[in-house]
Amino acid sequence: MTDEDRIDLYDYQLPPELIARLPAERRDASRLLVMSRTTGEIEHRTFSDLPDLLQPGDLLVVNETQVVPARLLGVRTATGGRWEGLFLRAEQEHLWRIIGHTRGKLQPGETLTLTSPHAESNSAPLELELLEKHEDGEWLARPRSDAETLTLLDQFGQMPLPPYMERDAQAVDVLRYQTTYARQPGAVAAPTAGLHFTPELLERCQARGINTAQVTLHVGLGTFRPVSAEKLSEHVMHSEWCHLPQDTVDKIEQTRAAGGRIIAVGTTSVRTLEAVAQQGPLREWSGSTDLFIKPGFEFRVVDQLITNFHLPKSTLLVLVSTFAGRSHILTAYDAAITNRYRFYSYGDAMLIR
Repeated sequence: MTDEDRIDLYDYQLPPELIARLPAERRDASRLLVMSRTTGEIEHRTFSDLPDLLQPGDLLVVNETQVVPARLLGVRTATGGRWEGLFLRAEQEHLWRIIGHTRGKLQPGETLTLTSPHAESNSAPLELELLEKHEDGEWLARPRSDAETLTLLDQFGQMPLPPYMERDAQAVDVLRYQTTYARQPGAVAAPTAGLHFTPELLERCQARGINTAQVTLHVGLGTFRPVSAEKLSEHVMHSEWCHLPQDTVDKIEQTRAAGGRIIAVGTTSVRTLEAVAQQGPLREWSGSTDLFIKPGFEFRVVDQLITNFHLPKSTLLVLVSTFAGRSHILTAYDAAITNRYRFYSYGDAMLIR
């Protein structure tokens, strides 16, 4: 096993008080650690400084996925035992993939009864019929309702905050655990690098000649799961649906031709762009990707990366380490801890250039 293949080398110790459990007062007031990919040199800035750190002609690529209210609470209809779970995706309009936990062992054919968490709701409870369990612990379930999936989630779901926040969603999370440019419903976790952007900040970028393009990657449950295998080569990535539109392909080609740089906003934008690039010249594309970016990967599109600080031993930490070098990243994380940066979804950000 080579050093680059060992997950234990992508580890660090984080003081628990540095986990950001609430958003900053203002999105763009977060701190921004700026790091050079080539030298590892570090500079401490504020996210609102971003337009001055980029150049006219650069292209920001953002992920416009929208987080759906995917956290579900209910009971086992037959026993009344508490059940808590997560909507993952719709296989078809009336077939859901879900995951959850309860006391005892669920059986195919059993039903779960969901009640609305919204005090003002007068919705009748929703029954979910469990059809079959998959090896990964996910269930295929059928909601006993003719309503559309997004309508049912709005009625019976809550914002699915990451487990490390150790709290239930509050009113503030409905807006703040969502980018200001979210347009495409389907994610069960936010593309967190984008949480720092305000419409005003994007306008300042545009005024400086920095353009914006969009992709979509619906962030899935895999974003919460650490690498359990000792070797990266043995880890199985969960697939996520993504879309690269033709307009973004055109903007990337125009940026390249004019000597500009491609700046991915978040690891999800990186994975979308690079997954399509692995297939050949960039083109409009939609489909599922299980791309795991790890040492040895050749980046073909992305020049710079805006990202948050990621969990130890996670595929996201491996991705940014592959992009900038593991020693550079771990040194930057040490500097962030020393300087009391805030970590994870609601935390501060990095610009790797």
